[in-house]
Amino acid sequence: MSTVEAGLRELVLLMPRLVSRAKKLPLPAELRDFALAPRHIALLASLQCDGPLTVNELAARLEVAPTTASLMVGDLSRQGVLDRAEDPADRRRTIVSIAEKHREAVHAWLSGSANAWRKALAPLTSDERELFVATLRAYEQAIREETS
Repeated sequence: MSTVEAGLRELVLLMPRLVSRAKKLPLPAELRDFALAPRHIALLASLQCDGPLTVNELAARLEVAPTTASLMVGDLSRQGVLDRAEDPADRRRTIVSIAEKHREAVHAWLSGSANAWRKALAPLTSDERELFVATLRAYEQAIREETS
């Protein structure tokens, strides 16, 4: 791939296949009755990777306003997917976690994607991984600007 245009062609053909395959990751039976939207995947992935977080920490990781994160947390809490608990160190803060009874199902669901990324990233050097992630972030930003 010696030119930007050659890379562009490859990526324009590849992206729909990537999205299609990611959408086909099977949702465990225990989670099928919940109204899980794409926006919930990143929230659940953050909790899966980082453990319990406050709503403000979730908002920062998801790059959304705290009120948006709070609405998503409230939605998933009402459905029983998430648990909310008072922070013992600061009662004004709420700690959010994946409900114990759904933790294994969420892990099973998200691990397919995580394992695929792990396999793709493992042969790269640290610098190559940083460049790859930075490139995906730049692509997301450019798409956001195109659609604004």
